[in-house]
Amino acid sequence: MVPEKSLRINRTIYLFINFIVKSIKMQKKFSRILFKNIVTFTGLAIFFALTSCEEDLAKVNDKKSTNFASRIIYNADIVKKDSGMVKVRFKAPLLEEYEFVDTPYVVVRKGLYLEFYDSKKPKTPGKLWAKYAKMIDKKQFYEARGNVKVINNEGQTFAMQSIYWDKAKQRMYTKDTVFITDKDGSIFVAANGMNAKDDFSEYTFYNNSGDFNVKKMPNSGN
Repeated sequence: MVPEKSLRINRTIYLFINFIVKSIKMQKKFSRILFKNIVTFTGLAIFFALTSCEEDLAKVNDKKSTNFASRIIYNADIVKKDSGMVKVRFKAPLLEEYEFVDTPYVVVRKGLYLEFYDSKKPKTPGKLWAKYAKMIDKKQFYEARGNVKVINNEGQTFAMQSIYWDKAKQRMYTKDTVFITDKDGSIFVAANGMNAKDDFSEYTFYNNSGDFNVKKMPNSGN
């Protein structure tokens, strides 16, 4: 017969061993959970890092697209027609297109010569010279700057520093001083600008005066 004291010792040893076994199992289970959580966290971290990198690259690409011309044309000679009739023809030594922006536009930086045609006098175009031009076809809005000179199909000459063309409204206008030479040689000035029909067949001058000295006319065009 086994003594009672030995039974108590054996039970104590059993409980101790059982406690160790359970502890080891719990530790393994905890390790598996911890490992899964680490893997999950690492996966999420990599996903967000990659997403962030893609967004940053997209922002960089967006910024880059506004910093360069998508197309450059040298010695441009462009003709625009409507219903088979030539409406505009322009020449420029350098033409730059920016098409990767919200509102695409074209810039001419080294001078431009333009002819515009009226259906009433298709063989006698109006002419325009300028040092700089910007054209926004989407908005049908155009501007010319720098020693601008315009000769309409009636032979009248207009000289100014800038002019804007709203094609949709068929109007050309400027707030700059405009110097006008008529066919008979008379010269006058519109000190506060003008507003004209885009073929220069009609115009309104602001604060104009006549008999202006021809020597004070600005150097314009070519």
